[in-house]
Amino acid sequence: MKGASIFLVEDEALIRMMIVEILIRMMIVEILEELGHRVVAEAGSIETAEPLARTSVFDLAIFDINVAGFNISPIAQIVAARSLPFVFVSGYGPAGRPALFADKPVLHKPFLIEHFADMINSAMSDQSKRQ
Repeated sequence: MKGASIFLVEDEALIRMMIVEILIRMMIVEILEELGHRVVAEAGSIETAEPLARTSVFDLAIFDINVAGFNISPIAQIVAARSLPFVFVSGYGPAGRPALFADKPVLHKPFLIEHFADMINSAMSDQSKRQ
């Protein structure tokens, strides 16, 4: 699904860097834009993410699991309470996923843009089926 609005929580710009091809690196924001989406809210800390999670209008949230040393669970709980979809992108892979959200997909960093696109499309498709 193209054109989704995205809420991104990631703690460091360098961590946002993903390997798309051997010699090409793009930030997650750039990858999302390349896929036709737009980041409408972005946070680099749990403190900054909390009000955005409560009030921002977005179609999908993409969360790092560990944000500046803090687990993303409180933010994920807010988004889940709003019945909005979210996924995890993390260097920890599925092993780092909060137990409360064991059913949520995790894309291990670094990743290929195609795998990221598939995960976003799947999350958006699942959400549209629930509505």
